Amino acid sequence: MMKWIFGLLLIVNVVFFAIMQWGGSLTVEANNPPIQAALNADKIKIVSMVAPASSVSGVAATALAASSSVSTASSSVAAIPASSVPAIVPPPEKLSCLEWGEFSAADLPRVDKALSAIKLLDKSKQRTVEYTSGYWVYIAPLKSTALVKKKVTQLKKLEIEDYFVMQEPGPWKNAISLGMFKTEEAAKKYLVELREQGVKSAKVGARASKLKYTVYILNRLDSAAASQVASLPQDFPDSEIKQVPCN
Repeated sequence: MMKWIFGLLLIVNVVFFAIMQWGGSLTVEANNPPIQAALNADKIKIVSMVAPASSVSGVAATALAASSSVSTASSSVAAIPASSVPAIVPPPEKLSCLEWGEFSAADLPRVDKALSAIKLLDKSKQRTVEYTSGYWVYIAPLKSTALVKKKVTQLKKLEIEDYFVMQEPGPWKNAISLGMFKTEEAAKKYLVELREQGVKSAKVGARASKLKYTVYILNRLDSAAASQVASLPQDFPDSEIKQVPCN
């Protein structure tokens, strides 16, 4: 009996020893199969890291093609003619329309000369303005035709060319008109000028008659031309420039 017990304990010890000795290896091999003999280390070979010539050629060809494409695109951009690029057009300049006046018939030659000097006479138009009353500078009626001729000779010597001898029958026959004016102020101003020239017998009076004056119209002037016209009244102090709507 003791032999069987001893033998059984011996077997148990042997089995226990076997498990302790090889049990981990048996468990690992059962759950995780070996890694193909460490990836077959004996069969591993080092090959060249340089890519095949064909691959290099392919990469080079691709790079060359890309470079060619960029070059072609650059050439295409450079080849665009300047005429095809839209130019920046500035907005059109605003034009001015002006009226300059009013002028008596005696003033017109000087006005025409002033406009011709700035090359605007051919571009101007005239408009007539009428007044039914006004003032004049005159020499009172003389008693005879001989006295009228003598006075006219004196006026010419004084370089007075703007005069008119009244010949219609009536109280003003043989009077000499030296100028018609819209306002009394303008008439008195001219009288002062005549007296400075030596005309002592002239005077100012109201005159109920139609007075005609001329206004110059200058359409569609650019800024440079408008500026030139604006300076003209310096030589014509009784004139005025007005900006008007363009026709």
